[in-house]
Amino acid sequence: MDQGGIPVDIADWRPAPFALGGGTVFAVGDVHGCADELAALLDVIAREAAQAPGPTRLIYLGDLIDRGPRNLEVLRLWSEDAPTRGVDHLDRLMGNHEQMLLLAIGDGPHATKAKAMWLSERMGGTKVLDELRRVVGEPDAPLDEALLEAGLGEGVLARLVAARSHVRLGNTVFVHGGLDPRVDAAEFLARPWSAFIGATWAWIMEGFLDWQGGFGGTLVVHGHTPPPRHRELTGQDDPHLFQHDRLGLDGGSARTGIVAAARIEDGRYRVLRAGRAGACTP
Repeated sequence: MDQGGIPVDIADWRPAPFALGGGTVFAVGDVHGCADELAALLDVIAREAAQAPGPTRLIYLGDLIDRGPRNLEVLRLWSEDAPTRGVDHLDRLMGNHEQMLLLAIGDGPHATKAKAMWLSERMGGTKVLDELRRVVGEPDAPLDEALLEAGLGEGVLARLVAARSHVRLGNTVFVHGGLDPRVDAAEFLARPWSAFIGATWAWIMEGFLDWQGGFGGTLVVHGHTPPPRHRELTGQDDPHLFQHDRLGLDGGSARTGIVAAARIEDGRYRVLRAGRAGACTP
């Protein structure tokens, strides 16, 4: 399927023991500034939601920003409400990249380290900073709350701050990074984002993806780990295959050109991939 010039692949249904209590959930993985790919994906989701039985829900799994070319447009799309996106309910979860940005503009104990990490080439926060400075017309504007409010608008900033660690529906937890099977899930997910890497639900890879013993009956839908790293830890050729009670939806976005999502219903799921292999649309 081609949506606005961006191809969107809709995979076949696969069985999986999701028990959400009815309805349809659309979960969107890491976006990292790939605005056209996200827009194409959201248009397809809206069309699928219009034909879905029961209530519909859209969940953003976090990491909307950094690395890619059009972060502010991604945040504009992300901030739209449920009726605009054609669903009954919408949840915004926090990724570690949003977490680092918010810590970097604060004055807490982690601000200096978070700012240095966020602005590093690996994390790609300079892409967002450059966009913000262009919008406000101040090429040397400091990275602070005033710049975010001026560049994003007060409403978008408030939604960033209010992003949740997770959503639990039936037997499934939706979270950015994952769960640690060695730690009580409720305690693990209750850690505040202000704890930086102590909010391990936004960062975990090892100990989660290489674990094959389940999570006490809980299924986990997550992002955070791009395909090469996911394959390294799990051994799965397909990083978006439900296995060992996990479903990963990080398509690699800015580095691969693919933004991934899933349509999930009781007993089944299918993966949606928007974009072309390579890099996302500039």
